[in-house]
Amino acid sequence: MLGFGVDIGGSGIKGCLVDLDRGELEGERLRIETPQPSHPEPVYDVVARIVGHFDWQGRIGVTFPGVLKHGVARTAANVDKSWLGTHLAEGLAAVVPGGVQTLNDADAAGLAEMRYGAGRDKKGVVLMLTFGTGIGSALFTDGVLVPNTEFGHIEVDGEDGERRASAAAREREHLGYPEWARRVDRYLDVLEASVWPDLIIVGGGVSKKAHKWVPLLSTRTPVVPAELLNDAGIVGAALAAEERIGQ
Repeated sequence: MLGFGVDIGGSGIKGCLVDLDRGELEGERLRIETPQPSHPEPVYDVVARIVGHFDWQGRIGVTFPGVLKHGVARTAANVDKSWLGTHLAEGLAAVVPGGVQTLNDADAAGLAEMRYGAGRDKKGVVLMLTFGTGIGSALFTDGVLVPNTEFGHIEVDGEDGERRASAAAREREHLGYPEWARRVDRYLDVLEASVWPDLIIVGGGVSKKAHKWVPLLSTRTPVVPAELLNDAGIVGAALAAEERIGQ
């Protein structure tokens, strides 16, 4: 069964056909730079171009880097603040041929990992964290998504956790993996005390080098790298569209 997912990010918008039986992209994805400034209308146009490129006529899933409540953007991380209060699904429905399902980008990545990747068949409380410009989070209880968690913004030693422990912080401050892993460890200590997960899945680009830092963590919770890597958002979006998961 085929689906279609689009992943909106602060620097790029990417989409592709998705084989929903295998949880894999069907062919090469198309990525287009996010318009700057990233106002809603230009972003809608890019999504429409991506959908048109594949001549897809059916329902699509679309991720957004922020909290969505009933389809309305309530936060806007790494995109223009003009998104606040905007109904993403309604705006997209005016420019694409099929229906639209929208959801938070980290939630989409988590859905993909829980269905096809590192969280497959896992029960209990599973936490997916994506380390990038910030820290995205997706929380599951017995495989059911608790949407719109924003655990990147929990306070750790007086500031947002993502300010110190994101992949961007590592690059910005030129930290080696051992020093950065200590920061991630501290962030996870605070998070574990509140959520008590049974498994933590770490994603984002830095998960490709998980061997350099995950073994250095001292968390009581098992930590494993994500398996779908950069395709997780697209796959999760397509899955959400098929199963009507999201906002």
